[in-house]
Amino acid sequence: MLKFLLIIIYIAFISLGLPDAILGSAWPMIHQDLDVSISSAGIATMIIAGGTIISSFFSSKLISKFGTGKVTAFSVLLTAAGLLGIYFSPSFVWICLLGIPLGLGAGAVDSALNNFVAIHYEAKHMNWLHCFWGIGATSGPFIMSLYLLKENGWRMGYATIGIVQAILAVSLFISLPLWKKVEVKDSEDENNCSEVKLSVLLKLPGAKPALISFFCYCSVELTAGLWISSYLVVKNGLSAELAAKWVSLYYLGITVGRFLAGFLAMKLNNKQMIRIGQIIAIIGVILLAIPLPNNMQLIGIILIGLGCAPIYPAMLHETPNRFGKELSQGIMGIQMATAYVGSTFVPPLFGILSKFSGFGILPIFLLMLLILMVVTSERVSKVCNKNIKIEC
Repeated sequence: MLKFLLIIIYIAFISLGLPDAILGSAWPMIHQDLDVSISSAGIATMIIAGGTIISSFFSSKLISKFGTGKVTAFSVLLTAAGLLGIYFSPSFVWICLLGIPLGLGAGAVDSALNNFVAIHYEAKHMNWLHCFWGIGATSGPFIMSLYLLKENGWRMGYATIGIVQAILAVSLFISLPLWKKVEVKDSEDENNCSEVKLSVLLKLPGAKPALISFFCYCSVELTAGLWISSYLVVKNGLSAELAAKWVSLYYLGITVGRFLAGFLAMKLNNKQMIRIGQIIAIIGVILLAIPLPNNMQLIGIILIGLGCAPIYPAMLHETPNRFGKELSQGIMGIQMATAYVGSTFVPPLFGILSKFSGFGILPIFLLMLLILMVVTSERVSKVCNKNIKIEC
């Protein structure tokens, strides 16, 4: 039963990644067709991110009431509806409105599946699942690119990906009896504390530094992905085309790194995986900062990606060990929301900062975030007690 569900979850992670990068890929055509400024994409992105943060915060209560299976299926259905709705969008306002179900669906399914996998499966699967997310995030722009040469091609791109999401939603609804069996068994094995108040969860030993470490990780991953290309062009004088290729190697490092981390996780525990990833990422940032030949900086960029690869899956998988299975869903939702806050606001914050200080501070900015992540994650490991007991 768990093996069959695992197959469904792997497919769900590919689906989770599919919509993530398509707006950026299609936007050069969308903004012309809908006659809006090219900078308007930021508004739509912020709305999607806002929905994701909100649904992550409330995912624990939803899962407690309806179960992981129903929340996941309905959330994927929401994203499918949003994607298919964009196909019919007559104006930019509709794209913004449809960003709400897209964000709400993505946040809930992300939090639900990550906690379910952390409790029921080995660490290797958490790494491989996030590798599959990378496959989805890479496939989305590729699918969109197949349609962009045609008139209104971006609409067909959204429709195609929306249909894929709808098919997955149907599969998830069909599999609900299996989810229910697992959840009934879980409720018999242990008490469910998913209704614990947010204020109580935040007072748990290690909760606040755990949130900071999630915030820092996603800030590093997204800031590096967004601004390394500009750093290479402005600071190193690379062409825009070459810089873009180097950034693609950064994302390839994350995807391949998570595939390899799945095998490494069979030998090492989550804490060791987090530390190894942090060390590799710090070395990569240092190589990026030092005025070395361009090839060495390319190695640094790849190392940042490889270092990032195991950190996020390992932190997610460690959540039940840190706070106990009874509390993990509540903590997971807050962690995911905090992670999304970092990925949403820190990259544009660096963009504003760079106007005053220049792109040369990018490695220092990333290094400060990495050091803060190391300090807080080590703090979590020191103070957390998996035998925490709390009144539900």
